[in-house]
Amino acid sequence: MHQPIEEAQALDILRPYPSLLLAISGGPDSVALMLLMKKWTARANHSIAVATVDHGLREESSLEAETVRRWAQELGFTHHRLNWLGEKPTTSLQERARDARYHLLEACAKEISADAIVTAHHADDQAETILLRLTRGSGLSGLAGMAGRRKLNKIQLLRPLLSFSKADLIKICHEAQHPFFNDPTNLNDKYTRARLRKIMPTLAEEGLTSEALRRLGRRAQRVNEALEFYARNARAQALLDQQDAKTLFSALELEHLPSEIVLRLLAQEIARLSPQFLLKLERLERLVAQLHEALQRSAPWQKTLAGCIIKINNGAVEISRAPPRKGPTTIKNAS
Repeated sequence: MHQPIEEAQALDILRPYPSLLLAISGGPDSVALMLLMKKWTARANHSIAVATVDHGLREESSLEAETVRRWAQELGFTHHRLNWLGEKPTTSLQERARDARYHLLEACAKEISADAIVTAHHADDQAETILLRLTRGSGLSGLAGMAGRRKLNKIQLLRPLLSFSKADLIKICHEAQHPFFNDPTNLNDKYTRARLRKIMPTLAEEGLTSEALRRLGRRAQRVNEALEFYARNARAQALLDQQDAKTLFSALELEHLPSEIVLRLLAQEIARLSPQFLLKLERLERLVAQLHEALQRSAPWQKTLAGCIIKINNGAVEISRAPPRKGPTTIKNAS
C-alpha cells in the first residue's frame, strides 16, 4: 500500500496546472483519485472540477452519474455530467466509447478553461495496455504504454496514479469508507481487455506478470526516448524545407539513416500534413523499405500513403498532401 508521502509525490505531476478537470466514473480507481485530491496539500491553490461521462450504454448509468455528482459535491468539487448522445455503434464499441469520452472531456475542459484533464489509469491498466499492444504487434512507442503526461489535442492529459495498483486504490476507498461502483463490462468476454484480464493470472504463472509487463514498458520507453533524440538530430541534418503543404528531406541524408529513423521522420510529417488519416505501422514499414531500395538505386519513385504523396524528386524526398479524391471517400479515424 502506498504511504501518504508516495501519494503526494504521485500528485506532484498536477502542480503546474492551476485548473484541473478530474474524469470520474464512480469506479474504485476514480473514486480513489477524488479522495486523494480532497486531501492534496496543494488543493487550495488549484481550481478542481469533476466530470462524469454517461455513455448511456447501461440502464443504471444515469443513476450512477447522479450518484457521482453527489459524491463529488460532498467532497467539495463542482460536477459536470457529460452525456454521449445519439445512436451508438454496433462495432468497436469500447474504442468508440473511449473516443467519445475524451471528446466530451476535452470540450468540457475547454468550456471551464481547465488546463488539464486528470484520469485514474493505474499500474494494472498499464500492464493490460502493454499486453494488448503486444498482441497487436505494436512498435516501441506502443509497448512503452501510457505516458503520465501527454497532449490531448490542445490540452494536457495527466495520469498521476500509474504507480498505484488497483488493490492500492480499492484500499484507499475502503479506508475512507467510501462506496464505489463495479462496472460489469469489465468482466464481459465480449471485450478484448476483459478477455486479456482473465488470462493474466495464467501468464503470470509463466513469468509474464503485471510487473514484468510494466518493466517491458519502461525499457521500451527508454529505448523510444533514445530513438526520438536521434530522430530529432537526424531531422535537423536532413531537413531541406518545410511548408504548410509539403516537406523536403535530403535524399542523400535519408539514404544513410537507419530505417527506424526514416520511419519516424516520415510518420511525423504524414501526421502533420494529413492528421485526419489513420497511419498504419505495417504500411509505413513497407513504404520505408521501398524508399530505401529506391534511394540506393537512385531510381524514380513515388507512393501514396495516408493522404500523402511521398516521392524522390531532384535529390530530395518530398512529402506532400495528396489531391482530394474525386467522388465520395471515407476517412478513418484513429482509435
